[in-house]
Amino acid sequence: MPELTIRVQYYALLREQAGRSDETLTTGSRDARELYAELSERYPFTLPADMLRVAINAEFGEWSQPLKSGDAVVFVPPVAGG
Repeated sequence: MPELTIRVQYYALLREQAGRSDETLTTGSRDARELYAELSERYPFTLPADMLRVAINAEFGEWSQPLKSGDAVVFVPPVAGG
């Protein structure tokens, strides 16, 4: 499985749980769902993937969209109104 270099940005609750706002990492994950599962093993994320939206290279995408080296991925948690 090829190793990809991916930039991940974290917002809101995920930023608090990851203890950082972004990072660049090397992964063997093939899509956003696998990447989130991998990160959930590393950080104490409490939100399941189905509660999040995913954006790849600043466009909302599908969880199954294949990742490419150099992609920027953002997991977008639900935002409380108020």
